Amino acid sequence: MRVEIILNGERIGREADPDMTLYDFVRAEGCLSVKCGCESSSCGLCTVFVDDVPVLSCSMLAARAAGHRVDTLEGLQEEAGAFIGFLADRGADQCGFCNPGMVMNTIALLRENPNPTEEDVKAYLAGNLCRCSGYEGQLDAIMTYLRTRKEKTSRLWESRCARRTPWNSCPARRAIRLTLPPGSVL
Repeated sequence: MRVEIILNGERIGREADPDMTLYDFVRAEGCLSVKCGCESSSCGLCTVFVDDVPVLSCSMLAARAAGHRVDTLEGLQEEAGAFIGFLADRGADQCGFCNPGMVMNTIALLRENPNPTEEDVKAYLAGNLCRCSGYEGQLDAIMTYLRTRKEKTSRLWESRCARRTPWNSCPARRAIRLTLPPGSVL
């Protein structure tokens, strides 16, 4: 059977056996960040997004993804980029095998809840198996990333407020004012 999906923004189609999993399908398309550590839906390493919903690709048939958008870590590099460095900086990457699933689930968490508590993070990542660590490094990396992101956002807004200029002293604002019909109020 022919299966067509939108993989990381690109429409692709290929022949697939009826029992081919989405995991095998995306790996055959070169998405090697998707890994399989259990083949029983219990490790989280094979996590992909299907229409922005995290799915364990080892448990989904490729045919079920037909006509849907599938994103892997390869297609989310910009969104994942800032966070991945925190995993390495905190020593949370050890062997690195679980990182793609961990990152995909962290992205899903932050999309759903931009300001999670430590308990929220623990609950959301409970399905990710890491055989090297006790998860403290990953948790520390996520919480440090969240604190840093919040601090950067605060500094950005403070900087923007400090640069505010009076309406009439800004050339761009004066130009807008001059293009309005006489008597218009902004």
